[in-house]
Amino acid sequence: MEREIIITGDGSKTIQIKEWNEQYHSKHGAIQEAYHVFIKNGLDLFQNRSISILEIGFGTGLNAFITLLEAPKRRLKIDYVGIEAYPVIEDEIKELNYIVELDALLHRSDFEKLHSCPWEKTSVITPDFSILKEQKDFREIHNSEQFDLIYFDAFGARVQPELWTEQIFSKMFEALKKNGILVTYAAKGSVRRAMLEVGFEVERLPGPPGKREMLRARKLN
Repeated sequence: MEREIIITGDGSKTIQIKEWNEQYHSKHGAIQEAYHVFIKNGLDLFQNRSISILEIGFGTGLNAFITLLEAPKRRLKIDYVGIEAYPVIEDEIKELNYIVELDALLHRSDFEKLHSCPWEKTSVITPDFSILKEQKDFREIHNSEQFDLIYFDAFGARVQPELWTEQIFSKMFEALKKNGILVTYAAKGSVRRAMLEVGFEVERLPGPPGKREMLRARKLN
């Protein structure tokens, strides 16, 4: 499928799949969305501890990079697992402007390591952040009570409805520790119902720019 780099509403770039009219991040602002959904409503619930994070849709590495930058501010030590069926190619990564837009020039090498480190092997990027990138379909996840937090950032249900089903959210529920949190930009009623059906407690929260609502789910048992 044809892909192109586009500039989103906050000046940060993302990748658009033309055939689907779907972007890796919100066209209203890639960085704004990442901070609002995954940091403000996810990572900010954790302080002064070690945590494990699962990202569904590693993609451009934006969510992982921002999490790496934010970890020391919250005195967090993070083990991060990023799942991606179709890794972004190097030429596309070079076109992204996250380092400049995040004013993170001192962390350029960290961003580059996130993408250059080998798949299927844990790599230490900073003293606060290690990552395991796994290339596989989301339906192949079989973790049990391993993660404190899940960033659910798959392509939207409009183009990939099979990724927003009870089957997938059952795997997410199983992968989380007790009191674990899942956050996603999505807010469709069908997504919320699928989460509820597998046992999550679900709340609707104000969404990022350009989106009225988002969902946060908690595993209570």
